[in-house]
Amino acid sequence: MTHDNQIYSAFTYHPPKEDQNDRYETLRMFARQYAFKIDELCPDSREKSLALTKLEEASMWANASIARNE
Repeated sequence: MTHDNQIYSAFTYHPPKEDQNDRYETLRMFARQYAFKIDELCPDSREKSLALTKLEEASMWANASIARNE
């Protein structure tokens, strides 16, 4: 993919196709379960906040990989 195409893809809405919604929801479900476990086991702290933020980012990027590359 050219640089121009990457930029275009990054800033374009990608409507779900076929089984993508199911896969998005599966990824979100596992991320949500992990987030609840982090919240349960970790003391309130900057590190806990960062862990939850990074998990949210990972979930978003995982879904973006499906949306942008299929």
